[in-house]
Amino acid sequence: MPARASELDRRQLLRRAAALGGGAALSTLLPGWAQSASPGLQALSGEDIHLTVDHLRHVVDGRAGHAVAINGTVPGPLIRLKEGQKVRLHLQNRLHEDTSIHWHGLLVPSHMDGVPGLSFPGVRPGETFTYEFPILQSGTYWYHSHSGLQEPMGHYAPIVIDPAGADPHPYDREHVVVLSDFSFVHPHTIFRAMKAEGGVFNFSKQTVAGLLAGRDQTLAERLEWAKMRMDPADISDVTGAVYTYLVNGHGPADNWTALFRPGERVRLRFVNAAAQTIFDVRIPGLKLTIVAADGQDVRPVTVDEFQIGNAETYDVIVTPAEDRAYTLVAEAVDRSGLARATLAPRAGMSAEVPPLRDRPLATMKDMGMDMSAHGSGHGGAHAGHAMPAPVPGMAPPRARGSDVMGHEMDMLDFSKAPQVKPGPGVQMISPMPQDRTAEPGQGLESVGHRVLVYTDLQALHPNPDARPPDRALEIRLTGNMERFMWGFDGKKYSDGPPPYAFRAGERVRVTLTNDTMMTHPIHLHGHFFELVHAPVGKMPRKHTVNVAPGGKVTFDFTPEVGDWAFHCHMLFHMHAGMFQVFAVREGAAA
Repeated sequence: MPARASELDRRQLLRRAAALGGGAALSTLLPGWAQSASPGLQALSGEDIHLTVDHLRHVVDGRAGHAVAINGTVPGPLIRLKEGQKVRLHLQNRLHEDTSIHWHGLLVPSHMDGVPGLSFPGVRPGETFTYEFPILQSGTYWYHSHSGLQEPMGHYAPIVIDPAGADPHPYDREHVVVLSDFSFVHPHTIFRAMKAEGGVFNFSKQTVAGLLAGRDQTLAERLEWAKMRMDPADISDVTGAVYTYLVNGHGPADNWTALFRPGERVRLRFVNAAAQTIFDVRIPGLKLTIVAADGQDVRPVTVDEFQIGNAETYDVIVTPAEDRAYTLVAEAVDRSGLARATLAPRAGMSAEVPPLRDRPLATMKDMGMDMSAHGSGHGGAHAGHAMPAPVPGMAPPRARGSDVMGHEMDMLDFSKAPQVKPGPGVQMISPMPQDRTAEPGQGLESVGHRVLVYTDLQALHPNPDARPPDRALEIRLTGNMERFMWGFDGKKYSDGPPPYAFRAGERVRVTLTNDTMMTHPIHLHGHFFELVHAPVGKMPRKHTVNVAPGGKVTFDFTPEVGDWAFHCHMLFHMHAGMFQVFAVREGAAA
């Protein structure tokens, strides 16, 4: 249905204001509804945009800490662009170390992708580098450093690209919601602590009281896990013990507030810019209609809660009808803390903040040892969704007997993953991994309301390439949690493994198999891939996907020429070695 004239006038006024530069001086020129479009976020637009990276004294909940900031703010400025335009982005480095910007989710030439040592040299101290590329898409994206551990220190910011034509999901007002984690402890110190002691930040270990109350595992289950030297409470490597969880740079006590008028359709553009935190998002009292995933339009699906992995984005429409405040809750997946904000008709209002829910525990399924779903030879199939069809080069799944429980040696059966070699970086091989894309994320299995799952997503527009795959490739996600070693196919990037080789224009089906006890949000630069579960031609397109523990995710993609980073977006996992390269050449043998 067409938007009302007043709605169009509002959006046009906001875009004109943004085109002027979107600085703080403009805020007094805008009416109340426009000032609230992204409260606390600078806005930059146009064909020439200037960005500066420098150190910052960042204050969270009244406490000051050290940050690396873009244009003096955390997050950095919102960049607002238009599909079809060209843009030049000038990055000045005022740090005493190299820096960079990766345009996360944007389809750019590989030499503009912003990965030092792979697609360009990086930006030296005191130098300015100009990125230049056409804008080929629309949607919600973000940008961040790909140098060292600058991103966890605040070097990130959102991007919104307006479509060239009419938006298929009209709205009256929008807010950008950047979720992140921030620590007053330097990220290198955090990393060294995890290398020195497994689970060092996990303060929610099981207790005798939990055993007696029946809240945690039974004694027999604990003994089984102890044999395998694994802690089922270790859901997140870094927790609320050292993290404060932020909304647009503000801590829970800061109560970042976004305004609305009752009855408006409010579009919330969520970005998970956290270094190490998966969030579970809900707004008690409001239904959430998902209209885009990773910037790509999807058929609207209404839920009560969704899980957003590191580097994912979701566009959500809510319609608050009552003249009251609502609490936006982004709970850390391990329940060690939360980010909190408020939607309200007037500034200064707030609503009740729900208490943290019980923390989840990993299960045998998270070890790839669940027997219940293997009777058909395919695990985790969702009713009404077809499982991936066999592809040349991919072997069918192997069934196992019922003797998995209690046989921890089965977890190191390398015949299941012939590309993986034994070594200290491989703690286990999932005996019976299964497709878990139809399941809620960890901790959301029994919350009593509807939770978004990947199989709910279906592309609104036809896929640009609906050809069947020419070949298939399996990549194993491997690690050793005790030693904090992470990699692909048993090798960390510093080991010098050869890149994964592709031919430009071929269709490849990739299956990611998670041999670890942690969820990994896996990101492919410079591409969208299609999750294989929806009808052919309507598979949802993403640039980042959560791979559940003991789970598998299958996607199809069409490689573009270049050297493209492929990595886990848990920043400390990437830093520890879970990084690889997709090398794509014209006419090269795959």
